[in-house]
Amino acid sequence: MTEIEIGRGKRGRRAYAFDDIAVVPSRRTRDPEDVSVGWQIDAYHFDIPVIAAPMDSVMSPDSAIALGRLGGLPVLDLEGLWTRYEDPTPLLAEIATLDPALATARMQEIYSAQIQPELITERLRQVREAGVTAAGALSPQHTQQFWKTVVDAGVDLFVIRGTTVSAEHVSGRTEPLNLKRFIYELDVPVIVGGAASYTAALHLMRTGAAGVLVGFGGGAAHTTRRTLGIHAPMASAIADVAAARRDYLDESGGRYVHVIADGGMGDSGDIVKAVACGADAVMLGAALARATDAPGRGHHWGSEAHHPELPRGERVEVGALAPLEQILFGPGRTADGKSNLIGALRRAMATTGYSDLKEFQRVEVVVAPYQRS
Repeated sequence: MTEIEIGRGKRGRRAYAFDDIAVVPSRRTRDPEDVSVGWQIDAYHFDIPVIAAPMDSVMSPDSAIALGRLGGLPVLDLEGLWTRYEDPTPLLAEIATLDPALATARMQEIYSAQIQPELITERLRQVREAGVTAAGALSPQHTQQFWKTVVDAGVDLFVIRGTTVSAEHVSGRTEPLNLKRFIYELDVPVIVGGAASYTAALHLMRTGAAGVLVGFGGGAAHTTRRTLGIHAPMASAIADVAAARRDYLDESGGRYVHVIADGGMGDSGDIVKAVACGADAVMLGAALARATDAPGRGHHWGSEAHHPELPRGERVEVGALAPLEQILFGPGRTADGKSNLIGALRRAMATTGYSDLKEFQRVEVVVAPYQRS
């Protein structure tokens, strides 16, 4: 890779965001109806490659059930309001109406309530009894404390999600989570991340994870780049992790680890480019928070927005655009790529002549930077 000289004492690799690249049509086209957008992780098949981000503005038990019935994979935030309060709906309504200048401080107060293990059990039970794949997420910090509660509740897929997750966390205060031992001893598939580099992803794959989340603080509600100075342009990050998947496939003798793009996909074109760069599925936050039936009521935030010591996110207004089904399957009423996300993916695959997601990962991509209007 060509490095650029930043100054005499520092060089850096050029990395690309979604806005820097574009997909190129091929010699063949197809009918969109002939395209398959289904995918499978472990024993679980899904009709669409959409995973809902475990964020209170995106997923409640009811919206999780709705997304599951539409063919996606919902993931509940098991550290969110639904596991801290018996009925958090008044608090969700309050967060949506907070003055922006006061939002962070008030959210820190609201989220200071303790996580209740019995509520973790109850929320996952609601989803399972509706016949939907039950997936729940914990941060690495809370995994050791609550993992047994989650597994005993009958979770189907376990997600360990943080701004960044490494296979080797060093701590002088507490015994860190041994990911490899933890995943080996667990009876359910584990998705872990985020990772944003080839090396970090390869180490996570070696822990036995079924999937790796790719991204680092790049979502609409994150301010990680401003607060920590850390950022991972998503097109390059996905391509790097996809290369790690390819090499680990050879190293392990055929074990395939799913690459899941997580963050920075605000419209349908970004989803198309994520798959083109090597993603098997995408984890969406703001794109689903725009649903009129989303719990955020037109607002979006993540766990970083209420961190008790160093908030690295904020509550943002994304608007209430359309019901969840219309966001995913249309019909679209605007030309901005924010509705009929799956229809756009199908059409992009059909226009470039590919019949399924794995094939579409081989599509030609060019570097073609542009500024959004």
